[in-house]
Amino acid sequence: MIKELESLKSTQLDAGLIFSGTKSNKTITGYDKANSFTPKEDPYYVFHESSRDVIVWFMSTSDPMYLFGPCGSGKTSLIKQVASKLNYPVFEITGHSRLETPDLVGHLSVENGSMEFKYGPLALAMKYGGLFLLNEIDLLDPSTAAGLNTILDGAPLCIPEKNGEIITPHPNFRFAATANTNGGSDESGLYQGTLRQNLAFMDRFILCEVDYPEEKTEVHLLEKSYPALPETIRTKMVEYATEVRKLFMGSNEGSQLNRIEVTFSTRTLLRWADLTLRFQPLAAQNIKPVHYALDRALGFRANSSSRATLHELVQRIFPTEKN
Repeated sequence: MIKELESLKSTQLDAGLIFSGTKSNKTITGYDKANSFTPKEDPYYVFHESSRDVIVWFMSTSDPMYLFGPCGSGKTSLIKQVASKLNYPVFEITGHSRLETPDLVGHLSVENGSMEFKYGPLALAMKYGGLFLLNEIDLLDPSTAAGLNTILDGAPLCIPEKNGEIITPHPNFRFAATANTNGGSDESGLYQGTLRQNLAFMDRFILCEVDYPEEKTEVHLLEKSYPALPETIRTKMVEYATEVRKLFMGSNEGSQLNRIEVTFSTRTLLRWADLTLRFQPLAAQNIKPVHYALDRALGFRANSSSRATLHELVQRIFPTEKN
């Protein structure tokens, strides 16, 4: 693993060519080839408006980036797909209330009968020039998060357990975090366990809000991913997902339906389409595949009240479903 990281070769890539297929003469740093730590590229991924912020951020050494937005809006997917295009190594970890600094930096472990220091994801990214991705950062204890302040300022990392090794940040090192809240705690009650982060800690980040993709983007994605589904079904699926998200966010003004505690990620939307196709034979038994697949993609995660709302909504949008 370490040998592979030591052999990384950075290169300058044309940003326009990489992300839109049109040469722009604006360069962005990447690597000459993918490595074991490079996220797998999704051939159907569509870069939406929030991609601009992440791409510009990648172009030069800058403050760390904090991506926030509703559950399932694709924050992690966005930054990993940008990294994939650039062949960037990504060292990822998910935050939680018991996460401590050694989980990020590394720790001593027994190797062949002797103690050996194992680098953590943050140390690897800083040392070899990768992206450190800290998901669900608003679940961290604020004191643990604030302990990263000097790193966020660009200071070297000192590892006492490894004979006081000093890691000077590699020029290609990037620090990104994702969260459902903007660091100021959750006022909606939707994200249990999130914590208000230290103001000095949050002040070190560039902020990027990531919302759900536009409907036309998801319709296009379904068309590319599941062309066997009729166009009308694909379009109604996206319409349904949009309505569910409004119910989740409480932004469904004028609707008689109740607010619900589950939402539709793009991943769930694709799962629903996939299951609908796989359950087509059920139509011969007078079972509606779209309705049946919906429960298995999302509905069974909801409480009884929310599930009733989901069923009412699907009956409204797919009143005469035959596919």
